[in-house]
Amino acid sequence: MPELPEVETIKRGLEPLIIKKKIVKVEIDATTPKCFQGDEGNIVDAVVTGIRRRGKALLVDLSNNFTFMVHLRMTGQLIWRGENEEDNFAAGHPSKNFIAALPNSQTRVSFEFEDGILYFNDQRKFGFVKVIPTSEVEQEKFIAELAKEPWEMDVKELFSQCQRHAKSPIKAVLLDQKVIAGLGNIYADESLFYASVHPATKAGELSEEQIGQILEGARSVMLASIDSGGSTMATYIKPDGSTGNYLELFAEVFRREGQPCKRCGEKILKTRVAGRGTHYCPKCQQKPEYFRD
Repeated sequence: MPELPEVETIKRGLEPLIIKKKIVKVEIDATTPKCFQGDEGNIVDAVVTGIRRRGKALLVDLSNNFTFMVHLRMTGQLIWRGENEEDNFAAGHPSKNFIAALPNSQTRVSFEFEDGILYFNDQRKFGFVKVIPTSEVEQEKFIAELAKEPWEMDVKELFSQCQRHAKSPIKAVLLDQKVIAGLGNIYADESLFYASVHPATKAGELSEEQIGQILEGARSVMLASIDSGGSTMATYIKPDGSTGNYLELFAEVFRREGQPCKRCGEKILKTRVAGRGTHYCPKCQQKPEYFRD
């Protein structure tokens, strides 16, 4: 699943391509109706007025006071085919769809504009498009349950949440979108390394100062990733088709197991915390006595 920085790079890539342009036709794959929720009639003939992001969801606002939300989930793609080939781009899970003829068997929704088509493809069918009145976006269950993002939250708020989840591993708390929005596996590991906190440490054992370091780390690593175009890993690419380079240039622990820590030289280890593959430095992030790898 894309994390917040990957979705932010997609948003920025879409803005110059579809804002102020009219949607003239919408086609939905009849075999996967759950991938499109709402009335397509509320999209046709509307002009895109803006694109927002809430957590890992894209919100495309329209001139008729409707909004359609796009969530790519695991294998979603947004592919633009313009009148001029140089305008084409692909974002999301990479596959032959980026250069193949479209629509194809993985195309769930096609948004036809006056000068191009935006295809929503999804191999595993977990992603979705949902049309809702713009005035009701904040009440939409998926959006309403999202907590603040790292740059919107202050230390006392996150510290309070950690006290409420005192017995949970801090990594599990950071991955809970109802506690803090946008952090996924990559950036949770990186934030905890930044703060020299072991991922299995119980949230209630951390001081307000340590929580402050974690929050500072989350902001720092996510902004660095946005600037570099996202992590991409093996699955996500930038809107222009090139790959991001966060992992190669900035990652301190994620996907670096067996390599020396850039801070102390100790080998990075991989374990499981909160049911997720987790990377940490055994010297910089001392594990609690109760945790067993």
